[in-house]
Amino acid sequence: MDVKHESETPNKLSRREFLWRVGAAGAVAAAGVGGAIALHQPKHCVPGISNQSARLPQLRKFNVERSASDVALSVAHGDDVEAMVRAAIGELGGMGKFIQKGDKVVLKPNVAFDRPPALGATTSPEVLRAVARLVQEAGASEIRILDNPINQPEGCFAKSGITQAAKDLAGAMKVSLVLPAESLFETVHIGGVALGDWPMLLRPLLDADKVIGIAPAKDHNLCHASMTMKNWYGLLGGRRNQFHQDIYNVVADLAFMMTPTLVVLDGSRVLMRNGPTGGSLADVKAGRTIIAGVDAVAVDACGVETLLERDVAKVEYLQRAHDRGIGRMDWRALNWKEAAV
Repeated sequence: MDVKHESETPNKLSRREFLWRVGAAGAVAAAGVGGAIALHQPKHCVPGISNQSARLPQLRKFNVERSASDVALSVAHGDDVEAMVRAAIGELGGMGKFIQKGDKVVLKPNVAFDRPPALGATTSPEVLRAVARLVQEAGASEIRILDNPINQPEGCFAKSGITQAAKDLAGAMKVSLVLPAESLFETVHIGGVALGDWPMLLRPLLDADKVIGIAPAKDHNLCHASMTMKNWYGLLGGRRNQFHQDIYNVVADLAFMMTPTLVVLDGSRVLMRNGPTGGSLADVKAGRTIIAGVDAVAVDACGVETLLERDVAKVEYLQRAHDRGIGRMDWRALNWKEAAV
């Protein structure tokens, strides 16, 4: 792979993080593996809504056919993050039930804020690495890691540890870290209750075969909980502060917008207060839990009850998604398993 270097003086290059190139519909988000690039973005990408909208159905192709006898949700407890991830996904039948040889797989962590992993505001890099290793072992040909952070993207990926996690994974296969660029967005017709047409980080998804959401379990000052459903917020551009006016329908619409292959709820540590940004270790508890499943509504309801220790009835977007048939908040009625590592 060709290496591109930024056209700055060499003494500045040492301060740049390594970024990876992803080719999606001909668009390039960063430089090739081993290259260094200057990427200056003061905030998240905010392309406007265009007159031409992509259609939603092309985004709802990532789920894998499952039978009624298959485990729909799993909970693993322990102190070893990778062992918990392997146990949780193992209870679902293993990653081979979801990923086929040659698949191009998008991993969508929550990298919204310029925070270190210990503060619980972003997906743990250890959890992301563990999921990615299972994807590699299942025979995927490519992994793309992407998000559209709220704070400056390059800083968010670096500070959260996701940049280093992507570097750790590179070598055996193509691993791309996709930072938002306007050329990667297209306006999508979501057709939800609150979200109609909206710019979306679509191009890296167009030729992807599978999508896995990996989200931290944390408090949220507006909607009470931010988990796997809320994680899809990071696929959207535009002026997302408008979402606060109808946050419950927006979060339900996000789950309607994206039917992923699998979702993984990172409860290795849990931001119990002052979410979604956090900022103090006093707000974080050691959750020692990973929840995985094919129904994001059920996974989030389980996380609200068992990790945040809250009443799911107070997380109104769960009820709205349940009522709309997007998923089931009565997670205990599903076929679910629990494992101790």
